[in-house]
Amino acid sequence: MFKDITLGQYYQTDSILHRLDPRVKLVGTLVYIICLFVVDTFVGYFVCAAFLFAMIFLSNVPLGFIVRGMKGILILLLITMSFNLFLTPGEEIARLAFLKITREGLVFSIKMGFRLSLLVIGSSLMTLTTTPNQLTDAIESLLNPMKRFRVPVHEIAMMMSIALRFIPILMEETDKIMKAQIARGADFESRNLIKKMKSLVPLLVPLFISAFRRANDLAMAMEARCYHGGEGRTKMKPLIYKGRDRAAYFLLLAFFVVCLILRLVRLPFLS
Repeated sequence: MFKDITLGQYYQTDSILHRLDPRVKLVGTLVYIICLFVVDTFVGYFVCAAFLFAMIFLSNVPLGFIVRGMKGILILLLITMSFNLFLTPGEEIARLAFLKITREGLVFSIKMGFRLSLLVIGSSLMTLTTTPNQLTDAIESLLNPMKRFRVPVHEIAMMMSIALRFIPILMEETDKIMKAQIARGADFESRNLIKKMKSLVPLLVPLFISAFRRANDLAMAMEARCYHGGEGRTKMKPLIYKGRDRAAYFLLLAFFVVCLILRLVRLPFLS
């Protein structure tokens, strides 16, 4: 189950997206997330989906590998859609006992499902095509103006990078601990809620111990290498914009304008 989580993992291959400047991919992900909240029609979501699948095609990352990451949020997605389906007021089209399904709730829940799915896949695509080191450099470069206000930009970028790097490590560690506890007789498949909560204790305790041990080892390794933050440090591979990066920025701007037009075109119908 934990191997299905793709957020935070890096997929090693050669593609146009892998060769792009990490700042472009980070800005592109932010623009894409904004566009998902700008559009609110099925046509807009279709445009966002088409743009995302075009990027997946350019990344050379297998579509099945990316979609597999949706299994981790499937329950959250179903709960969110259910709440919107049954709790949105409007024209009633069906009733299940005391629960009422409205036309507006049905449309809104489908839109919410599309939005969350595209958001997770889009975010996963960025980490799949960008190494943690590249992501750290990109965050530090984009937040560099904040240094004037004494914001510890390098430290913030380093913490975010370490957090992303630890996601797949902790998932793998959790999977190993679960298999070890199952071999010792632990029951993680019980449908009884109380038993299920009790079964988490032999899983969470060693997981937290392992996480703290890894954090301590990382801190000692950084101290042994005389790490003292980003002040005065130089880059082995400095980030330099190339022609393809400028073309990617232009493509992002065009995509954002299209999404904005789709939003504005719908406004007269809402008034």
